[in-house]
Amino acid sequence: MRLDTSQHMRMDQRMKLAPRMIQSMEILQLSTMALEERIDQELVSNPVLERADSMEAESDSPPVAGMPTEATQATASIDKPSSTPNSNDSWDDVNRSTPSRVNRSSDDRDPKAEAIANTAARSMSLSEALLQQWVLVDVPDRILEAGKVLIEWVDDDGYIRDSLDSICRHLPDGIRRDDVQAAWPILQKRLEPPGICARNIRESLLLQLEAIAHEQELDLSVPQTIVRDYLEDLEMNRLPQISRKSGLTLEQINEARQFMARHLNPRPGRLLVDAKVPSVTPDAVIDVDEQTGEYRIRLTDDRLPRLCVNEVYTRMARVKTVDNNTRQFINNNIRNARWLIEAIEQRRHTLLRVLRVVVDMQREFIEMGPEHLKPLPMTSVADQLGIHVATVSRAVADKYVQTPRGIFPLRQFFTGGMENAAGEAVSWDAVKAKLIEVIAQEDKKNPLSDDEIVEELAKRGLALARRTVAKYRKLCNIPPARRRREF
Repeated sequence: MRLDTSQHMRMDQRMKLAPRMIQSMEILQLSTMALEERIDQELVSNPVLERADSMEAESDSPPVAGMPTEATQATASIDKPSSTPNSNDSWDDVNRSTPSRVNRSSDDRDPKAEAIANTAARSMSLSEALLQQWVLVDVPDRILEAGKVLIEWVDDDGYIRDSLDSICRHLPDGIRRDDVQAAWPILQKRLEPPGICARNIRESLLLQLEAIAHEQELDLSVPQTIVRDYLEDLEMNRLPQISRKSGLTLEQINEARQFMARHLNPRPGRLLVDAKVPSVTPDAVIDVDEQTGEYRIRLTDDRLPRLCVNEVYTRMARVKTVDNNTRQFINNNIRNARWLIEAIEQRRHTLLRVLRVVVDMQREFIEMGPEHLKPLPMTSVADQLGIHVATVSRAVADKYVQTPRGIFPLRQFFTGGMENAAGEAVSWDAVKAKLIEVIAQEDKKNPLSDDEIVEELAKRGLALARRTVAKYRKLCNIPPARRRREF
């Protein structure tokens, strides 16, 4: 085998993203709330970056008589260095005269303190809520410990779906299978809400019906019979088959079904733990100018602080007596601060341009509703604005916009579509809205099949295949005709 070395020249093209460009893309993609958090982090980590309002407050505050302000002291120590050969000008001297970022006055905003104060208390988990009830139940210690083990197996819906054998294979020392088997029905009877700790939905619904019958002294034999023996038929809306097998009338079955829909919950665990509903803060607001009738666009970035570079550090970077490492540190932070300020301004400018195109293209949606949403590819917006499609994608990511019709994800306005019989562009969201309208107007005693829905949409100028109708019906969580039928 022969080994040798050689030199070759090669030309190729490579795209490398500069740190400044990477930061601009990251800032563009942030929502307003996320950007506010990012700014707070930068204010803590970058000593050069300051809030413009705090700097104005410092400059407007009157100095104490006979005492120079900190800014004056810093300026004097920097702009007028001592001419004495043994001058002791150093970083320590300047640092002592620099406005402190740690010792804030009582009126200054502390981002960390505000974040702690505004953080919601941790909600109690389902297991913790059940344990709070279980420890108050009067049972022997061995049953109490076995019940604690079972509670650990409860899922978010309130079920213990694992078998007894599976649970017993993971029992801690001192707990027997008989103890677990004895604790299980006690959990179901004594814990709230009714139906908790059931093995399946049938058992949960029967436990709930039993609790209601006991508390309200009602005869619930009909819904109990349906749940116990014909739950699958009820799910498939086979009411005549239930009537034929059970001897119940359709009226009795319908009354039982309506009662269960009002009083039973297939996910009892959700009743015990507060549902986490994410709050949505719009990043932009679109409203109408009452005088001109034109749509106005404004960003909800008023809460974002105005940023600036601390002039004290800018002067310090020009002082030759400051050592090179210190000046390099200051210059790097000044550069990072200016990049951040420019990136925030660029984000604002890009987002406003994109929103203007959205308003111009989706005016009918804003005025008349979802059925008039037009197809709007991101490539079209990018070409119109002269920017890259990735820039548009980042600009609309995680953003929400408030319109006269409500708050919508900004990305919802960018969708594909089709042409109707008149040659007009129709978005897929508009097609789904038409589909929902057709099904809402159907005869519930004789609901439309997917083929019949195709025909109805064709009358409205939308030519769709049956599989497309079935696809969007499922996306809208609309059951098939057999399950929509009312008896």
